[in-house]
Amino acid sequence: MFFEKKTVRGAGSHSYSEICTPRKIYLKRCFMSILRCPVCRQPVETENRTLRCENNHCFDFAKEGYVNLLLSGKSGDDKGDNREMARSRRDFLTKGYFDPLANEIGECVRNYTDDGDAVLDICCGEGYYTDFLAQRFSRDFYGFDISKNMVRLAGKRHCSATFFVANISSIPVEDGSVKLAFHLFAPFHSQEFSRVLSDDGVIVTAVAGRNHLYGLKSVLYDTPYRNDELPPQAEGLELLEVRRAGGEITLNTREDIDALFRMTPYYYHTPSAGMVRLQSLESLSTEIEFVIYVYRKKHSE
Repeated sequence: MFFEKKTVRGAGSHSYSEICTPRKIYLKRCFMSILRCPVCRQPVETENRTLRCENNHCFDFAKEGYVNLLLSGKSGDDKGDNREMARSRRDFLTKGYFDPLANEIGECVRNYTDDGDAVLDICCGEGYYTDFLAQRFSRDFYGFDISKNMVRLAGKRHCSATFFVANISSIPVEDGSVKLAFHLFAPFHSQEFSRVLSDDGVIVTAVAGRNHLYGLKSVLYDTPYRNDELPPQAEGLELLEVRRAGGEITLNTREDIDALFRMTPYYYHTPSAGMVRLQSLESLSTEIEFVIYVYRKKHSE
């Protein structure tokens, strides 16, 4: 475990973390945000609880502290995970089951960034990993997801990060503004990731290791399979390093077993016999294994 975060004093006797709760996040971001208007891509400033660009496109902060920058006929409520699945994921991760992965992402933050650098959590879910890192490092943290249900929970974490709803294929962030982005178990858009990274920035992505959740799969399937560990198609990026994390976890409640199951793609592709076996369990032990790939931009010689 590591802690690098420093106390930075602001107005009066308040520390940086004390003044950066989600309900006050707009105060922090008036002139230093990397966010851009999703309509015209111009810089945005904050007026009270509203982001506004020079073309008068406005986006209000929700009471939980996040802002919806998703351009769509739909609000984001019906995109991604529903509220029950979002809460289930939050409760599972908060118990620390995947902390080996969180610690490895933290090592990347330590190695590749400095105080004040922008760090972006791509497809942040309910904000667990951003919150984990924000408690340990003095960086400028951002996180987004297409699911408003997820981002709403992230905003409730009251950490020093800006959360917003957006689409991974068109991230409303300034070109070259992100020193480190991390991206866990989600679609990989190398062109868009390269656009937001600074010239010396890195993208950290994680895939399931060969033995990840093999104990769970052994319950669900008559013939369980190992994962292939294939890295993403990272056009325009070059691999810097490969890291690994893992261990074994034991889930001793039906709540935790069900929560883990809902977080996986197996939730949608499990035969009825496997469901019966899973529902009969009172505890479950399984391997967890993560492969972390770190990329940087390719620079023409």
